[in-house]
Amino acid sequence: MAAAGRPEEVRVPPDGVVYEAGNRTVMPGLIDSHVHITGSGEASWMETIKYTIPYTTLRAAVNARTALEAGITSIRDAGASWGIDVGLKRAINEGLVPGPRMVVSGPGLSITGGHGDPANGWPPEVIFRAREMSVVDSPDEARRAARTHLRDGADCIKLLATGGVLSEGDLPTSRGLTVEEMRAAIEEAHNLGKKTLAHAQGSTGIKNAILAGIDSIEHGCYLTEEIIEMMLARGVFLVPTLSAVHHIVERGAEAGIPPYAVEKARRMQEDHWRSFRMALEAGVKIAMGTDAATPFNYHGANALELELMVKAGMTPMQALVAATSRGAELLGLEAGLLEPGRLADLLVVDGNPLEDITCLQHKDRILLVMKDGVVQVNRGLTPAP
Repeated sequence: MAAAGRPEEVRVPPDGVVYEAGNRTVMPGLIDSHVHITGSGEASWMETIKYTIPYTTLRAAVNARTALEAGITSIRDAGASWGIDVGLKRAINEGLVPGPRMVVSGPGLSITGGHGDPANGWPPEVIFRAREMSVVDSPDEARRAARTHLRDGADCIKLLATGGVLSEGDLPTSRGLTVEEMRAAIEEAHNLGKKTLAHAQGSTGIKNAILAGIDSIEHGCYLTEEIIEMMLARGVFLVPTLSAVHHIVERGAEAGIPPYAVEKARRMQEDHWRSFRMALEAGVKIAMGTDAATPFNYHGANALELELMVKAGMTPMQALVAATSRGAELLGLEAGLLEPGRLADLLVVDGNPLEDITCLQHKDRILLVMKDGVVQVNRGLTPAP
């Protein structure tokens, strides 16, 4: 972005195109710091058994386009197999397909029987489809897996520090990787200037991840005052993903979500919101993330997370900061602000998100989407004469 400011403050080059936005809102593009681009919000993992690698790849490209059309100009993919995320990122960068700017982690690292182990409560067909998930059971194995993912194109390393909601054989409060296992992988990522993120829901696993040197806690459903102090002292981000639990609880088992997942989500939700408020009030850095692709958590509907964060205690401005400049800081992107030197990612919105945060949930109100200075979506804005 070469310049930003009021019309009288910005000199438009002779070949520049000027759009008349009227009283609409011009704001930075949205950043979703936690998605799964290869999934599409199926009620159950069982539904993905029939999906081949080519089909999943094509579906991921459609998901990327859908997110971009909804105003999401950057994403961090928090777990994909078969190198689909790395390949899709390259295709987007080369202009082969439209989509947000991508930061990718490759498969997450899990312990045997942990949240990321495909054999944890999944049928044999699903285990076969997910065969590239990384299961590690020692610091040496974790180090090797991290090196492999980084070699293969990962921008960051994801670690499974606890159990989860959608894995049948564990609990959100169960410990996943040990401190030593995570530290080995984190050292490899940091050695190359890369960041790390931890799926961490229960207190023990969250604390372990922080002690190991993690950069961001994903979900953070059972925070404590001690953990909050540790996060503040180390500058650790929280990516709360309120949408993931919200959809599971709202839809329930009657919508086809496995009953064990619904029960775990219902037990967790109150503590999840309480933890979010604790972090917010203490000043922990919070970046918006949706966990898009969990049940009924669709790509393109990412902006619901902003509404949920406001309901949980943020002001609309705090939610917008979490979805723009904070996300850019976490992902290491020169985006998230409309100022010279930043990437020219911006939206023109028919409405004022500071007055109605839900306006960002309606595609027809996202009138223009620009990424890297190029208009990707234009819903009716015409160049000024």
